[in-house]
Parts: sequence; structure tokens; C-alpha cells
Amino acid sequence: MPTINVDKADLFEYLGNQFDTAQFRELCFEFGIELEEDSSEEGELAAGERAQLKIDIPANRYDLICFEGLSRALGVFLGREETPTYRIVPVDKPQRIVVTKECAQVRPYVVGAILRGVTLTPARYQSFIDLQDKLHHNLCSKRTLVSIGTHDLDTVSGPFTYEAQAPEDIRFVPLNQTELMDGRRVIEFYEADQQIKRFLHIIKDSPVFPVVYDASRTVLSLPPLINSEHSKITLDTKNIFIEVTATDVTKMHMVLNIVVTMFSQHCAEPFTVEPVEVVYPDGQTELCPDLELRTIKTTAKYLNGIVGIKKSSSEIAELLKKMSLDATVSGDDILVMAPPTRPDILQECDVAEDLAIAYGYNQIPRVQNNEATVGRPLPLNKLSDIVRKEIAMAGWTEALTLSLCSHDDNFKSMRREDRGDEAVLLEKPASAENQMCRSLLLPGLLKTVRENKNRPNPVRVFEVSDVVMKAPALERGARNERHACALYSSNEARFEVVQGLLDALMQSLNVRHGSERQGYRLVEAENPSYLPGRTANVVYTDEAGSAVVLGTIGIVHPEVLASFELNFPISCFEINIEPFL
Repeated sequence: MPTINVDKADLFEYLGNQFDTAQFRELCFEFGIELEEDSSEEGELAAGERAQLKIDIPANRYDLICFEGLSRALGVFLGREETPTYRIVPVDKPQRIVVTKECAQVRPYVVGAILRGVTLTPARYQSFIDLQDKLHHNLCSKRTLVSIGTHDLDTVSGPFTYEAQAPEDIRFVPLNQTELMDGRRVIEFYEADQQIKRFLHIIKDSPVFPVVYDASRTVLSLPPLINSEHSKITLDTKNIFIEVTATDVTKMHMVLNIVVTMFSQHCAEPFTVEPVEVVYPDGQTELCPDLELRTIKTTAKYLNGIVGIKKSSSEIAELLKKMSLDATVSGDDILVMAPPTRPDILQECDVAEDLAIAYGYNQIPRVQNNEATVGRPLPLNKLSDIVRKEIAMAGWTEALTLSLCSHDDNFKSMRREDRGDEAVLLEKPASAENQMCRSLLLPGLLKTVRENKNRPNPVRVFEVSDVVMKAPALERGARNERHACALYSSNEARFEVVQGLLDALMQSLNVRHGSERQGYRLVEAENPSYLPGRTANVVYTDEAGSAVVLGTIGIVHPEVLASFELNFPISCFEINIEPFL
């Protein structure tokens, strides 16, 4: 949960000087934030020292982590002002950022924007810096995903270029320094800096460093580390050029929107932003920022049911305006427009949360729940327990393997090809052993046998757990699938052992060994993980006559055994048990 410090006098003046500390603490509670400390209550302030309010902000409310955003949101909540309309100023020839293809090696994305006619005071300047620091620490994941560069536009000239060059070819004077440095010298210099050294690892070992140039080849910044002294923002700066580089496109746009919407109120024409055109190596162009409202459709029935109140659609629309959400009623639907300052509003449930705050948590009536319910397991979990029990009663030992595995374990070691339609990969795996979500249970059991070579043969192990498969049609892009896998290792393959276990399992589930009409059967097949001619698909036909391949049974290929450092033949089966529900 981020914590911000705001000037007490400035905030109370903005809100009309109508609060004492106790009243403001109550306002914070009503708005869903918390006043942690008022420095004027902790003791006498030193001469010239101004009282500060220390306020805890919800982790998803990036629009509240600076004075501008917090004061504006509270002003709207209190009805003192309307939610501002953020506007892109059309220009005939916008500034451009041209991206070179080498950037794909290190930090491929960039966006930009310009704030014109900005009036900065010491307090506004410090708020501008603090906002960037807090965004870097939270939303930007300590600059690994996104980093922000801000520059005095009057000291540089466009078009700008975003490039990736060898460190030795990049030369500039870093912010607040006087020494001209190349990329390697920058890394060496900031290894002793308590602030910047935390981010050196992001590009330190890269063969190329990202760099932003202006039209005269003057360096503006070396993202994600440091800006240039040449384009430094001062209290006299009137026009601010903002560039945001990233490895995550979604968060990049969120960060740019937060920065420009927070500080566009200080522009000569408040809440206006001048766009910047980004040109990528493939010729695609993007005009940013995108300040369009996002529409979420919901209903009064849903929102009332979630919050526990009874309000009409029009009353709900009025309440949501207190949370900076514009809403209109269309028949039975409520169309909620989320501004670019509210990236946390993603679904109907987020709208319900804001409605509860606007209505007042303390005002929601307390009701007695008179409905009696009986707990029971999910059908899939109940089926899984039956399968586990039957296999265990046959004398097999259950294993519980890790749900993450290396890409090689799931494909190369299993003699399988990754076609791109199965594996769910992790974007930034912590290690080579955690590169993807497993799509098979068998590799985990093979590794289990490998780590227990001292156990006498035969080895009988099984697992009933979830695997993860790609599912582009679903919103989350993936789905879980419950598998059962059993493995037999001995001096001989003994295929009949696992086939007998499969038969016993099917019998316990009341699935008979049948023909093509109903039941399950083995159909000869080829699978690179198994010996040719020693493998089959397990095919299940339901009562409606629909056939589905549950999985595979067979003798594991010797090359697979060698990949897992196993010396004895192994037979196994792995099937999807969900069709039995």
C-alpha cells in the first residue's frame, strides 16, 4: 500500500478549509483511504516547517499518489468540482519518436506526450518528481517493466529517435553531473549511488543500451537509468516532453496516462495534452496518449445485489459521479465511462466497489442472512478424490509435483515439438526450472523417479492434478485441465500393469471397456514420447455418442528415459478425467 505525504495547509485550502484533523480522518475513511499521521499532532514544528499529512493509498489507485490526483479526487467526491475532461490538442505536425529495430533486443516499446505552458512551483516540481518515483516503484516494477523520462522541450529539438547502441557509443552528461560519460562509465559511476544502483542490473549485461536522441544527436536519456543534464527540467520549464519506454505495452500506456492527466492541470489550457507520434521499425505508427473513456456496461440489479442497497439506475449514476465515473442510463443498463485516470476499473465488480464507497460503507444496511446452505465439494474435486483412492488402493504411491517446469522438460526431453498452441509461458521466469505452466504430468513423475533411484524396483507412482493449456477464446487466455497419470518402473516394461490399473480405474468409475458406441477403448497411435508400436490413445465415447481422446498409454521411449537419466524401462498412462463428470 503506497504512502504519500501532502502539505496539510495546501490540501485543506484546496478543499475549502472546512476540516480539522479529526474531520479529515473521517473523510479519508469514507473515501477508502487512511490518514496515518498528521505531523502537527506529533509535536511542535520547527521554524518554517509546514505540517504534513501521511496518507495510505490503495495499491490500485495510481491516480491518488500525488497531490494533484488526491486533491482532485477528493474535490469531486465532496461535490466541489466536476470530473475534468482530458483532451488531446490536435496539431498539424506532431513531434515524432522514431524507433530503430535494435531496440527489440532490450526495451522494445516507447510512447510520448507533451505538456505545453506548464507553470511550476517548488511544490509542483517536487510532486512531479515524487509521482515518477512512486510509479517506478509500484506500477513499473522498479523500472523493469516501464521507465519515465521527462525533459525541457525548449532545450531539445525533434524528431526524436529511440535507439539501442553499444554502451561505448553513447556519450552524455547524466542528470545533476558535470562529467561526460559513455554507457560503461555510467554503469561504473552509479554502482556507488544508493538510488540508481538498484536499477543497473536491468541493462548492465545487455550488449546494447537503450537511448533517446533528439534531432541534433543530443542524448535525452539512458532508460531506465538516468536522464541527461542537457534536458533537465527546472522551475522555469514551460514545455515538458515526456517519453516512456517499456517492455510491457499495457503498463506503459497506463503510466503515460497517469503522468499527463495528473499534471495537465498546470498547463496554460488545463487538462490538455499535445500528442506524440511513434514510428516503429515495421512502419506502424501510433499517436499517443490515448485518453478515450472506457465503457463498462452493468445493471442496477447487479450493483445493488453486490453492495446490498436498493437504488434506481439514475441514483446509482449520480453516486458514481462522486468517484469520477461518468454514467448514463440506457434502458435497464448503466453505461459507466471510466476516465484514463482510473485503470483500476476493469469489470462490473470494480464499479460496485466504487458505488459502495460513494454510498458510504457505514450507511449500507445490516441484514441477517437467513438462507441455510450446506457445504459440499466441487464435482471435479470429488471425482479426483475417487480416482486417487482407487489408484492408491491398488498399491500405488501418490506424488505431488510442481505446477511449473522448464520448457525442455515439457517438450525437448519428451521428444515433443512446441507448436505454440499448448504451452502457457511465463514472461519473466525466476529460473530455468520455472519457464512455463506444465501441460503434462508425466515429466514431473519422471523427475520424481529420477530423484528416488535408491528405491528398489518396482516403482509405482501416480498423480492427479491440474495442467494448464492455452485457450485464446477465454478472457484469461488459458484453462486448467484435471489429469491422472500413473507410472510403473521396473526391470521390465510390464505394459500390462498400467493397462490393468487403467481398466480397474475405469471400472470403478462405471465406464466399461466398450466398442465405438459407448465406453472407452484403446486405439493404436503414434506419439514421439513413447516407443513406436507400443502406444495407444485412450478414447472415451459418452452416452450421446461423442468420442474424445482422453490421453495416452504406452511404454516410454528410451531417448526420453535418457533425457531424465533413467536406466529402467517405464510404462505409463496419462488421461484427462474431466469428461467423466
